[in-house]
Amino acid sequence: MHRGFIDYLIISLKGIAMGAADVVPGVSGGTIAFISGIYEELLESIDKVNFNVFKVWKKDGFISAWKSINGNFLLALFLGIGLSIASLAKLIKWLLINEPTLLWAFFLGLVLASIIYIAKQIKSWSFGSIFAIIMASLLSYYITLAEPFASPDSPVYLLFCGFIAIIAMILPGISGAFILLILGAYQTAIDTIDFLIEGLGTGNWELLKVGLLNITMLGIGAVVGIKVFSKVLNWMFKHYKNLTLSILTGFMIGSLNKIWPWKQTLTTRVNSEGITVPVLQKSILPNAFDGDPQVLWCLILMIIGFVCILFLEFFGSKKQAVNAN
Repeated sequence: MHRGFIDYLIISLKGIAMGAADVVPGVSGGTIAFISGIYEELLESIDKVNFNVFKVWKKDGFISAWKSINGNFLLALFLGIGLSIASLAKLIKWLLINEPTLLWAFFLGLVLASIIYIAKQIKSWSFGSIFAIIMASLLSYYITLAEPFASPDSPVYLLFCGFIAIIAMILPGISGAFILLILGAYQTAIDTIDFLIEGLGTGNWELLKVGLLNITMLGIGAVVGIKVFSKVLNWMFKHYKNLTLSILTGFMIGSLNKIWPWKQTLTTRVNSEGITVPVLQKSILPNAFDGDPQVLWCLILMIIGFVCILFLEFFGSKKQAVNAN
């Protein structure tokens, strides 16, 4: 397929939309890829990135190897994704510190609508699908209550988080940020991007070193995860789609405890910046919240988040209708 500069610019813009989605728990970059018509090409291009590329490079040169993996497409897309994530990281970090209740309320609206979006794709309901939803909900809820088995700042734990979170990027309906959130590494990932930007901008080598280490571990985990699971997930979607969607639905239902805006902190830790941050928190009612619960604003932001997903679903349905015709 011959593409010009404008075509690759549009792909980068789609990447920017995907990056924005993957920074926000509840919105899937995979959903954006699906809606924008590049989902299948993305999966096929990722699948082509393997050790055979080096054989082609050795035999026919770099240009042939680059074309064999659809390199221009991947470069344009991931440049857009990277630019978007870098741009939003500082804003999200500020909101996490200064307006956490309002931010979680917005995220809650996103996830509630995402649950409905995924559940609607289950074509036939059976005992198996209902059982899968219940078991996945219970497992996910237990994960939100459990203390992480390692510090979110630990390089090994970040490797594990990158390995698990990248799976969500290729699944329409569930986001990588959402996985990082329930694993307790979401803020660490946001801080990592901020460290890189601030370190490069100010010449602070200590911040830059921490950022590079963290992003490298997340990146290695992501590369391994996407290669290990992309074929498995595609196979599951083709052969056990209802079961897979049921598990995803239950997983998101159980995780609502993690995103609930009003929390009481039970235990804390000191992060790499020397700041005390929560580790374990308990969901409470707004009237028991220590501080201004901002109930009205929270409800408004929940509705806005909910409507955002409905908006994406509407365009996704239109895309499917066009493809069907």
